[in-house]
Amino acid sequence: MQPVIIRAEQVEKYYPQPSENRIQVISPTDLSISAGEIVALLGPSGSGKSTLLRMLTGLSAPSAGVVYWHEKPISTADVNVSIVFQSFALFPWLTVLENVEAPLKARGMEATERRKRSLKILDTVGLDGFQAAYPKELSGGMRQRVGFARALVVEPEVLFMDEPFSALDVLTAENLRSELLELWQKKTIPTKAIFLVTHNIEEAVLLADRIIVLGRNPGHVRTDFKVSLSHPRDRKTAAFTQLVDYIYKVLTQPETKPPALPRLGGKPSRNQRQMHYQMLPHARPGGIAGLLELVLDHEGKDDIYRLADDLAFEIDDLLPIVDAAQLLGFLTVTEGDAAITPTGAEYANSEILRQKELFRTAALENVLLLRQIVRALEAKSDRSVPEEFFHDMLDEQFSEDETILQLETAINWGRYAELFDFDVSRRRFILHEKLNESEPESSAEIDA
Repeated sequence: MQPVIIRAEQVEKYYPQPSENRIQVISPTDLSISAGEIVALLGPSGSGKSTLLRMLTGLSAPSAGVVYWHEKPISTADVNVSIVFQSFALFPWLTVLENVEAPLKARGMEATERRKRSLKILDTVGLDGFQAAYPKELSGGMRQRVGFARALVVEPEVLFMDEPFSALDVLTAENLRSELLELWQKKTIPTKAIFLVTHNIEEAVLLADRIIVLGRNPGHVRTDFKVSLSHPRDRKTAAFTQLVDYIYKVLTQPETKPPALPRLGGKPSRNQRQMHYQMLPHARPGGIAGLLELVLDHEGKDDIYRLADDLAFEIDDLLPIVDAAQLLGFLTVTEGDAAITPTGAEYANSEILRQKELFRTAALENVLLLRQIVRALEAKSDRSVPEEFFHDMLDEQFSEDETILQLETAINWGRYAELFDFDVSRRRFILHEKLNESEPESSAEIDA
């Protein structure tokens, strides 16, 4: 059994108020970090993930309870940790080498030794040759490499990471994860444990030996389990998707007892096989209806380019509407020809209320994001979920700008179909109670 490096005993964080009440951020919590493990901490926004990280590193004192470093109170121990932040947090006026040397200089290390150690770690993380560059000359991925190098150059016993890949594009983040895991497994770095705060479920399952999921109001541990999958881990395996689905259920059902950890293996469920979101075409329901009426007037089939000419549209402006109609099952497209489906013909010929019904059914059957929004809302006692929750899920797959557009389209479609409403001032999705009363079968359809 590996020795425990950090142990938190009944730590909590709260802020006293003049009224003698207090704002409780984290309820009394026990937690430990042992040598030889990567621990991932997941939780919704506001659950206290970063607050807990700061207490475990000694940056912030708990309001109650004690954090121990090798069984000594952390306030009196000689702590050796480093933190990689979400933002690159580099000194723009220093070169790459000078940025990496900075913590060693702060510790009073002699210039020759700190230069030697800094050059070695830069080579380790793939930045050899960029010593004289300034941060503004580097890509986002390379800047974060500098952040890793600066954290690792002090040879920390525990490396803490606070959503270190979230500001990067998908491919860069994937490369950095793989490289970090390789350094860890080959023991190229002297670090004995890694503690990763993340909102990315797949990232946690890819990297971690142990996963902790927090609930909120106040922050508390919902589940803490070891990941028995061997490395390298494949996203397509049944065991991987089962763990992802399990964590998703824990996060989206905060009022219920956490489900049992699944027995890994076997055939993944329908929902588990659909974790990757479709790219929603940015088209409005009114535009979809207009297109379907036009195709129906052309005997139910027409060439897309001829349609664009008839409408005086640029083809790039028409294609999102065509793609949306195809995604919803209202059109089929073959070799540039769009043909209306029976459902699409009914939609084009119906009154507005019937169109909404058809759109609602098509959206729930064909759009994963809309199904998950409704499913999460139905699981909540107050029938309300913050937009940020779905934002965090989408930005695992899309860029920040595209994530915002995807949510705008989902909100537009969901409102039109009366699946849910959206409170702009509070940035929250709200379930129509009348949907639950008049259409109880929708939940069954989602879970099917």
